[in-house]
Parts: sequence; structure tokens; C-alpha cells
Amino acid sequence: MSAPDRRALLDRDHVRLSVRRQCTLLGVARSSVYRAPCPANNNDPALMQRIDELFTAWPFLGSRRLTAMLRAEGTVVNRKRVQRLMRLMGIAALGPKPRTSKPAPGHKVFPYLLRGLTIDRPNQVWAADIT
Repeated sequence: MSAPDRRALLDRDHVRLSVRRQCTLLGVARSSVYRAPCPANNNDPALMQRIDELFTAWPFLGSRRLTAMLRAEGTVVNRKRVQRLMRLMGIAALGPKPRTSKPAPGHKVFPYLLRGLTIDRPNQVWAADIT
């Protein structure tokens, strides 16, 4: 049974069981019972449309710059929210990404000389690290 369903079973006017005991029995946190849930923010579609318009005009902008532009327009928005909506819409900035594992063209690949060698005594193999 989900937490909202268990929370719905709670009876605040129960004669014999306190709210604390009911929460313990139902496995529900008391903070979720006493505090009213935050209302859902339903301006996501309008914000998504505005993010799409900005991204279509400037496809190289990321979440940081889009957040700054939206704030300059007067929209109160968090960068994490812009990131979440961009992920939901499937858009990402068109810019250079890290290329840490791509070898340079023409770079020599050195063979691994210890492959297949059984190391069974001290000082058989030595290694050096210049880092």
C-alpha cells in the first residue's frame, strides 16, 4: 500500500488511538500528517514552452544561461528545475563536451607487455609512474 493510501487511513478523531500511535502502526511519518502538502506547481507547460522558444533561438545555451534569461524576464525559477524540464523535453546544449578518452589521430597505442605473463616471484616485474 502506498504512503498516500496509508495516510488516508489516518483518523484524527479516533477515541482510543492518538495520531502518533496511528502513524507508528501505519508506518507513516508524523511530519507528513501534520504539515499540509505543498500545492502542485502547474505552470510547467508554460515554462517548458518558454524554455523551448529560448532554446530554439539559441541552441547552445545550457541550463545556467537559460535560468539567467528566465530570471531577467521576471520568472522565478531555479536552475535545477530548468535542468529537470530540459531533461524531460530531451534537449541539451549544443556545445563541446569533454573528450577525455578520445585518443588523438595517429597516436601510437603501446602494447601491454605483461599480458599472459605469470608473476610468481618478487622483483620479477618492476613498474614506474611519473605522475
